[in-house]
Amino acid sequence: MAGAIAGVVRTQSRVEVQAIGAGAINQAVKAIAISRGYVAAGGLDLVCIPSFIDISIDGEERTGIRLLVESR
Repeated sequence: MAGAIAGVVRTQSRVEVQAIGAGAINQAVKAIAISRGYVAAGGLDLVCIPSFIDISIDGEERTGIRLLVESR
């Protein structure tokens, strides 16, 4: 996941990651931290802007996290 985040940020300057549940959010944040190291050699500094999202899964409303990752 970290490699995918780094690749998209290199080409498009931003990527959005959505996660629902504690385990998924933990893994997403770790992947973002790792991807910062991948792009640092190229002179990119990544920032993460979190926000809440409401999503419907099988007719049930769930709250998740949207992590917007941008290069600065």
